[in-house]
Amino acid sequence: MAVLAFAAWAFALPALAAPPEALSAADVKALVAPPAHGTKVLALWSLDCAYCEENLAALRAYRRQHADVDLIYVATDPLSQRDVLEARLSKARLDDVPARAYTEATPDHLNFMIDPTWGGETPRTLVIHADGSRKSYSGALTPERIAKLMSL
Repeated sequence: MAVLAFAAWAFALPALAAPPEALSAADVKALVAPPAHGTKVLALWSLDCAYCEENLAALRAYRRQHADVDLIYVATDPLSQRDVLEARLSKARLDDVPARAYTEATPDHLNFMIDPTWGGETPRTLVIHADGSRKSYSGALTPERIAKLMSL
């Protein structure tokens, strides 16, 4: 009986994503490629960002209500800080979304490859629709701002 209760409890928990994966210059083309259908959202954040976690949580809540949204957290911090990044996401209960972290010695190069109009400030949200159209925004997100970003 106890085993059944534990199994039911374990399956009720959200699946946790793996620790942040490496993101190199060679990976960016696939990362920013339009999805086959729906929308891809890249939530760019950093450990020293004051309100990045709020944005990540807002985008995660939006994604939970919109099955056609593929959300990926991208930390602009180096992958060498993987444990700290993972701990931050876990503490904020945001660790159920795929995450990436920079591996390049020159993060500005990756920033430009991801979004040539971006100066590197965080939080940054990049929305990529299946038709190839893109929208981006730097700063705190509200539900209205998210809806505007997601609209075609």
